[in-house]
Amino acid sequence: MCGIVGYVGEKVALDVVVEGLRRLEYRGYDSAGVAIVTNETLWVAKKAGKLGNLEKLLAEEQLPPSGLGIGHTRWATHGGPTDVNAHPHISSNGRIALVHNGIIENYVTLREELAAAGITCESETDTEIVAQLVGQQVSAGLPLVEAMRVVCGRLRGAFTLVAVDSETPDGVVAARRNSPLVVGVGEGENFVASDVAAFIEHTREAIELGQDQLVSITPDTVKVITFDGEPAEVKPYHVDWDLSAAEKGGYDWFMRKEIYEQPRAVADTLLGRHDANSQLTLDEIRISEAELRRVDKIIVVACGTAFYAGLVAKYAIEHWTRIPCEVELASEFRYRDPIVGPTTLVVAISQSGETADTLMAIRHAREQQSRVLAICNTNGSTIPRESDAVIYTHAGPEIGVASTKGFLTQLVACYLLGLYLAQVREVKYGDEIAEILRELSAMPDAISEVLDDIGPVLNLAAEFADKRSVLFIGRHVGYPVALEGALKLKELAYIHAEGFAAGELKHGPIALIEDQVPVFVVVPPRGRDLLHDKVVSNLQEIRARGAKTIVLAEEDDDEVSRYADVMIKLPRVSTLLQPLVATVPLQMFACELATQKGHDVDQPRNLAKSVTVE
Repeated sequence: MCGIVGYVGEKVALDVVVEGLRRLEYRGYDSAGVAIVTNETLWVAKKAGKLGNLEKLLAEEQLPPSGLGIGHTRWATHGGPTDVNAHPHISSNGRIALVHNGIIENYVTLREELAAAGITCESETDTEIVAQLVGQQVSAGLPLVEAMRVVCGRLRGAFTLVAVDSETPDGVVAARRNSPLVVGVGEGENFVASDVAAFIEHTREAIELGQDQLVSITPDTVKVITFDGEPAEVKPYHVDWDLSAAEKGGYDWFMRKEIYEQPRAVADTLLGRHDANSQLTLDEIRISEAELRRVDKIIVVACGTAFYAGLVAKYAIEHWTRIPCEVELASEFRYRDPIVGPTTLVVAISQSGETADTLMAIRHAREQQSRVLAICNTNGSTIPRESDAVIYTHAGPEIGVASTKGFLTQLVACYLLGLYLAQVREVKYGDEIAEILRELSAMPDAISEVLDDIGPVLNLAAEFADKRSVLFIGRHVGYPVALEGALKLKELAYIHAEGFAAGELKHGPIALIEDQVPVFVVVPPRGRDLLHDKVVSNLQEIRARGAKTIVLAEEDDDEVSRYADVMIKLPRVSTLLQPLVATVPLQMFACELATQKGHDVDQPRNLAKSVTVE
């Protein structure tokens, strides 16, 4: 995933583009570059490493003022993070500067074609191929928008492309296929970007660009066409958050800020979802109740943290609806010939709505006539647009690469889906649904309670900063919580961390237990006595082998506290909703441990916020 910005207007384009890149650096930070056009001359500056390296270069080179520019922060795919491989790439005729997010799958064939025409590429990237092809077309006399359209017709893969032509000094042209691109509409200025955060300081009016569409912008016009050259219908929308939502607000890391925003994010995701009689009203679900009553299987497809949200959803949906529910890694789904059909509901969970594996999975499901429901945080993104229904989470912008409030709001959306299906299918009484909704509405306060008493977790991080391995165990919905806790530690602290189902300990993982190895244990509420007692037995097993036990349990659980070296107290909630409070200390532990180790918490190595290529 890469960050892309394009601007045309009366402001200094370089300032607008660099500031936009700063807000998108979480999308890619292997290199950065800009291109501006002035007096029919193309000026380019690019540098490997983080955006700061580019800013130092710009301070030295002092590019001339211009009202037209594009920029890019790169997450490397083809070719390493070097100055030469950094975007923008320039055509051999010197006219075209182009930036790209995605992968061009047929770039080898196209490179050979260019070589046969006497054009030599300087970089190892697939992107430069596109710049050279567009350069050929404008040299042959085509205007930039038509040149881009012709070239896009020849490309295979996923891409967002943004280009400028030195001989078209008042326009930017962009195109998308299976990769995010949004247009910002201002007064006397317009923008394109891979995320609205890039231009939110200047305008909150946006247009979602559809699949296989191109947009050309000048200071006063926005024109959208399809790859076939036909005029395209545009869908304007208003961005309902402002610049302050994308700033750190006094926290050392965006991630820490986003952890503390979780009570509000959960409350916002619940807002307006039911009426005074506790009847769920999920307006974005465009699948008829009759069709939902015919559903005989649910398959959740997701990746990473969203996959763990799906594992929690399985417990809740099956318990409340009695519909069989499977959870699949989206990257594996279409390759195993899954059994899906018209009575299957596929639920796709993706924070960005652009996750390539998940997108490919839902397309496969739709080919098999399944209905698809998306759970997503990003209005106008591809996965909701290609789904039959959507439940939008309202987490607001999540800048930290490691998801926090995105995960908790996905859980809430999954709970809402389960309850809605139970309501439609009349397998739960209204008062039962009302009671669960009342408890859900109390979750923001419960999460705040956890955050108010987070001190012991911060102390643990300082104590364990030199540990090389940390284990997590849980049962029932505590198992996905354990998996998520381990993932956060791997992502941020770069140490070995594993999550296990507690019942599997004696089937192998207990061999990892040795003296003073930290083990986080998620203990079910005492309302599930059998589960609770079994986890207490697991605690005794690992303590007997010298483990350091960090126990997450209800605040007044005296029975389990005797087996805890460290007790992290959780508010009393029902078993199915416990992940909403149990995950929070694990998020903070990973954030603080990474801080103690001197790592960049918001931009962990080798990772990007959204994986938009397979």
